[in-house]
Amino acid sequence: MTGTARHRASGPLFSRIAAAAVPGRPAVLGPDGALTHAEVLERARRLASRLAARRSPVLVYGQKQPAVLLGFLAALRLGRPYVPVDSSLPPGRVARMLAAVGAEDAVLAEDPPPPLARELAARGIATIRLDPLGAGLERLPETIGGVDPPPPDPEAAAYILFTSGSTGVPKGVAVSHAALAHFTSWLLASHAFVPGGETFLNQAPFSFDLSVMDVYGALLTGGTLFALTREEIADPRRLFRRLDGAPLTTWVSTPSFARFCLAEARFARPMLPALRRFLFCGEALSPGLARALLARFPGVEVWNMYGPTETTVAVTAVRIGAALAAAEGPLPVGHAAPGIEIWIADPDARSRRAPDGARGEIVIAGPQVAGGYLNDAASDPPDGPFFTLPDGRRAYRTGDLGWIDPRDGALFCAGRLDHQIKLRGYRIEIEEIETHLRAVPGVADAAVVPIERDGQPDHLVALVVVTPTLSSAGRALTNHVRAALAESLPEYAVPRLVRATPALPLTARGKLDRRAVREIAG
Repeated sequence: MTGTARHRASGPLFSRIAAAAVPGRPAVLGPDGALTHAEVLERARRLASRLAARRSPVLVYGQKQPAVLLGFLAALRLGRPYVPVDSSLPPGRVARMLAAVGAEDAVLAEDPPPPLARELAARGIATIRLDPLGAGLERLPETIGGVDPPPPDPEAAAYILFTSGSTGVPKGVAVSHAALAHFTSWLLASHAFVPGGETFLNQAPFSFDLSVMDVYGALLTGGTLFALTREEIADPRRLFRRLDGAPLTTWVSTPSFARFCLAEARFARPMLPALRRFLFCGEALSPGLARALLARFPGVEVWNMYGPTETTVAVTAVRIGAALAAAEGPLPVGHAAPGIEIWIADPDARSRRAPDGARGEIVIAGPQVAGGYLNDAASDPPDGPFFTLPDGRRAYRTGDLGWIDPRDGALFCAGRLDHQIKLRGYRIEIEEIETHLRAVPGVADAAVVPIERDGQPDHLVALVVVTPTLSSAGRALTNHVRAALAESLPEYAVPRLVRATPALPLTARGKLDRRAVREIAG
């Protein structure tokens, strides 16, 4: 399956954003206030002048403050990759990310906790502390002038995001300017966005690649980014107070978030009268959820999209209408974007392509595939995830199980081939959590099980073998282990429950019997 009608971006991304800007229109709306397109561009240019002395990656730390976007754009203008770091991440995890990227500058939209502040200082990283709106930047001199610097090398990194790693160390994915330009050009060409008339929902953290869709969708259409904070998302009353009557035209989120919103009876067309489309990515969209949205929001389009972080947000898309939503089986994730080739690898021989209709591993090739993992000299082993085709194109073995419908060429994704899962849109490596569990004092061995609800992972349960030094009492054990894991893992990767077991079940080959573990966990 190969996408056709290739779309090309014209010019560097910062220049495209500046050309699309509607000066007096809000570029970003959040609880901290709003900034117009003119203010965003002016403050980003001034911030770029403060960052112009070096070429290394720029750490951008915060949550959903408009100042975080200023850090992204300032780095883009200079051709320096930006590294989004959500302030909810444990300082220890951020320290490992810092070691991987070699950042020399950090833009802070809020104060980091003392351990992270000490880490920044110890590494000699120069920090620029901004208020949530970047107030005061407009008074700084623009030492590099009003003309944008030379365009960056298309193959150079535009941003670096971190995904889960089985060794316990997060893996950095460097996405190139060319890959980002290809994705955004396809996104804009695929939908009837109204220049200067779009408002995109931002649900995902800026450190999660789904946010790339709404951030640049808004900025490249002269539209508005409507950012939700994690506090609003966690409090239904605050969330629906904010959403009620909001001028959203494009909803970008994981399906899980929409499912959560549907629990509120008022979440329907009258609440969001301007809404035109739902764009879903990050996890499977179920037919039941699609049907519920089509019923609650008549006339609003529902789109299902697919793509790992390593292939720049999304590489397939399909509009889910009433006929597709009526299906009992899984929904298709669509056809390949222009210039993208997708095939199914034979599960018994990864180098061999499976015939259409056969199940196997989804493989993606083309201009949106990352070069490899950051600082990983072994990114291209013979059986590794990244490889280069004879014609020079990069390809990525996703680890996702899928098949291509021989009737119309649509791609279907049926989950993970390995022990990696998607939980509320976040990709989680089960083995990474187990690695950290075994490092908790008093834990001799551990296994983690995703517990499903409505056919989707809902939460995690950990089974642990404890030493005599650690209490095996339920609540005390859970509290102790969760507190320890919170030092090194993001909140979504910390198991909700922890249960003690005398021993973990093994297969005849001496490997962990995950099926038996699941039965024990319930």
